Amino acid sequence: MNFVLLPFFSFLVGIVVGLTGIGGASLITPMLIFVFQVPPAVAVSSDVVAATLMKVVGSIKHWQQQTLDVEVVKWLALGSIPGSLCGVEILHLIRQTGEHNLNNIMLHLLGVALLLVTVLALIQMLLLTFFPKLQLPELPKFDLKTKLGRLQTISIGAFLGCIVGLTSVASGSMFALVLIAFFRLDARKLVGTDISQAAILLLFTGLGHLTLGTVDWGLVLPIWLGSVPGVLLGAKICQIAPQKPLRFIIYSILMMVSLKLVY
Repeated sequence: MNFVLLPFFSFLVGIVVGLTGIGGASLITPMLIFVFQVPPAVAVSSDVVAATLMKVVGSIKHWQQQTLDVEVVKWLALGSIPGSLCGVEILHLIRQTGEHNLNNIMLHLLGVALLLVTVLALIQMLLLTFFPKLQLPELPKFDLKTKLGRLQTISIGAFLGCIVGLTSVASGSMFALVLIAFFRLDARKLVGTDISQAAILLLFTGLGHLTLGTVDWGLVLPIWLGSVPGVLLGAKICQIAPQKPLRFIIYSILMMVSLKLVY
């Protein structure tokens, strides 16, 4: 039954990722834990490896459509790659205390990261939707033509990369908020840039998680089977689908899931 349901659910998640640039690990990891009763450590590591191919395929599609910003992707990756490997190294240190501790710690880390991402994204969306004229303090825009702008981009990439290495969450969701807040990317390039930087980040994070020995290829392959065609379909219809209603639905689901993980 799992070999039927897992590719199907992964196909739906792939569509969401292709459409919005978010929701991959945020949806698949909790799905593995709650629906398929997978231990948290195995769920996180398997999802990181599985999500890598999905994001790579999606990024290639967006690159062909020229709906991404190459410079932003490059400088974020310079920070996020070492940051994610640092997160994986922390997991190695935690694992030395015992497998049971690793699963419990990762379960709560996942819940807290997911809750933080969802709350921030939901607040931003609600403010922009219901109070479009509200004048909020504007965050500084990162100028990649300057050394300061590049350093800021690398630094924030490293911080978020560490969170991804620890939990598999935020490779799309949290980076999407950064792209909106600090780079002012238009909607046309936001999704493609988000997926592309996540593809590079997850490629190295996945290699790190392979060293933990918690990757289950019996989960990875069915997820690939469903998510790859799903993300291709999602990327194809990204340019015509309404983004706000989709994101609101996703964030509402993630809010419930994250609360369940935390408590």
